[in-house]
Amino acid sequence: MSVPMKYILLDTQTSKDIAIIKINRPEVLNALNKEIMEELSAAIDIVGTDDNVKILIITGTGEKSFFAGADIKYVVNIDPIEAERYATFVHNLLNKIENLEKPVIAAINGYALGGGCELALACDIRIASSNAKIGQTEVIIGIPPGWGATQRLLRIVGPAKAKELIYSGKMITAEEAEQIGLVNKVVSLTLADENRLPEKTNTTRNTAINSKEGRQQEKQKANELSKILNKKLMDECFSFAKEITKNSFNAVKTSKMLINKGMDADIDTGLRLEIYGWALCFAHEDRKKMMSSFLNKGKKK
Repeated sequence: MSVPMKYILLDTQTSKDIAIIKINRPEVLNALNKEIMEELSAAIDIVGTDDNVKILIITGTGEKSFFAGADIKYVVNIDPIEAERYATFVHNLLNKIENLEKPVIAAINGYALGGGCELALACDIRIASSNAKIGQTEVIIGIPPGWGATQRLLRIVGPAKAKELIYSGKMITAEEAEQIGLVNKVVSLTLADENRLPEKTNTTRNTAINSKEGRQQEKQKANELSKILNKKLMDECFSFAKEITKNSFNAVKTSKMLINKGMDADIDTGLRLEIYGWALCFAHEDRKKMMSSFLNKGKKK
């Protein structure tokens, strides 16, 4: 179903087992305010209780931005008490995403800055388009990260890289983010993608690139390529999600729980949790059905 909200687009119709949440505020690069967060929380609740949905993809509308952080127009005037309440509210929301039984994929299409990066950090998998710019930029405006980056970022990339990114407030490219393990995969355009463009979007030999007409054509070409790139990003996220849905949902959700709990436990506790989680899956119908199917395939060969 599609649920009408002011800033959130929730789609569970494109695929029966994959839900898509899009933050729809492109005029401000999908900047996050409290109203958006409340709608996002409600959308997460809907996805969480929908037994048909096995995977969630979160992204932003347009080709320029995933989420460009918090709405500064709101936070510039709040006092410490309201700041604490706001951060607590957002932490509860991001914890809800992180602890959702269903895997969550962040499709990072453009800027993921400050709170936008922190939202991506709460997801299980991060796939970025090659035009993505990612960073914890809060120190530039006089505050540290307040939505989880000081804890989640260090667990993903290690303390040294986390300190480098947070202290500097710099943006990094999608390729750099992949190199340090911040994103799982980068989706890029190929020459074949550019050749798919209609002839009219390419600057002709008779049109000087620095002329007004030439600049318009170049801008149109860039816009068309951005749309192609964004579609490739979503296709890649769907393809990865489909690979996950081929497996036992019970085994996947148990694995997610064990990984999340194990990050904050000592190795002995984590391994004991794994034993319990593994053993409990033997009581689920998925295990017997899928094991039997695997053995039967072997016999047919």
